[in-house]
Amino acid sequence: MSIWSVPASLESLNHVARNSMIEHIGIEFLEIGDDYIKARMPVDHRTVQPMGLLHGGASVTLAETLGSVAAYLCVDGSQKICVGLDVNANHIRSATSGFVYGIVRPIHIGGSTQVWEIRITNEQDKLVCISRITMAVLDKG
Repeated sequence: MSIWSVPASLESLNHVARNSMIEHIGIEFLEIGDDYIKARMPVDHRTVQPMGLLHGGASVTLAETLGSVAAYLCVDGSQKICVGLDVNANHIRSATSGFVYGIVRPIHIGGSTQVWEIRITNEQDKLVCISRITMAVLDKG
């Protein structure tokens, strides 16, 4: 059974990302499951630090993107908005090329807060970063 309150497609998620940081650094949504969303991000000139390693800030951007989208899909967007309260990330291993993949899953979906876990892995499915984001659910307007 799906946790999503708002119907979404990969096409709609990738469309809404246009003309934003999400598009600028190449994040692409790949899958929507009953309780997860998966996206990928290239490890290239847009996402690495000067030494050629995936920038921690890029990993956090992928994590926050996934957590924010997931939070929004769990509320009635005509009545509520979701904003980030806290995001943390533990960087486990580096990446220097290819893609990294993020999967977001809920830890807690409440009426006033949501907590999401984002696991970012490399192309060999090895953990690169683990992140958690806490979202506030607010009345619109």
